[in-house]
Amino acid sequence: MSTSGTPGPGPGGDRTATAPVTTEQAGSALVITINRPAARNAVDAGVAQGIAGALDRLEADPALRVGVVQGAGGTFSAGMDLKAAARGESAEIPGKGFAGLAEAETHKPLIAAVEGFALGGGFEIALACDLVIAAADAVFALPEVKRGLIAGGGGAIRLPRRIPHHLAMELLLTGRTVTADRGAELGFVNTVTPPGQALPAALRLAEEIAGNAPLALGAVKAVVRLADRLDEPAAFTAQREQLAALGRSLDLAEGIRAFTEKRAPHWTGR
Repeated sequence: MSTSGTPGPGPGGDRTATAPVTTEQAGSALVITINRPAARNAVDAGVAQGIAGALDRLEADPALRVGVVQGAGGTFSAGMDLKAAARGESAEIPGKGFAGLAEAETHKPLIAAVEGFALGGGFEIALACDLVIAAADAVFALPEVKRGLIAGGGGAIRLPRRIPHHLAMELLLTGRTVTADRGAELGFVNTVTPPGQALPAALRLAEEIAGNAPLALGAVKAVVRLADRLDEPAAFTAQREQLAALGRSLDLAEGIRAFTEKRAPHWTGR
């Protein structure tokens, strides 16, 4: 598959080049590309529906272990398409929220591969992912207050959970832009790459993650999500349920057997 820009058609890929969202399988990863470069990949109803559908595919296919979200044409996303919104289009999907992602509870890890602008809703898409890889020339901002709004697609909720409160408030109240390097300093960017290399780096990370037990990966996401919502005693109670389920799994037995036999495990997701 191609390693920058929009993935070309490949096995299991979306061959409709003009689709607002395209998908392509790369090993165990599903690359989900927002494909409206002429509109700086702004999110309209078509993009929201496309991302929601791509997440459904990711969740349903056992051969897919990790999702990677990127934007076509060197821009991640400029956020909500205000022209489409003015026409009455909704960029929300019931049960999944803004862009078909902001409120979705996915079991499989998601990585944002950010090139260029990730503004407003674009930044919120990245924050909805579990990891963020950003090119050195990437720029992040939540400028909604400059338009009389707030970052309602998860930005005002998630950013204070990702970085220190006062620094999050500075970005939310001023709408200032932040470089990828500053994002790494603050802690919402995992890795900064040379320009044009965010997707290859994200795919390498996806491959490393995909080498681990899929049930355990899903359990990690579930426990972290619960810990955000519950007090500590309740979170430990919920975690015990996840551990009990893992204890009954064939993958745990395979992991132990592979360790004792000094070989790579063969995960089945059961």
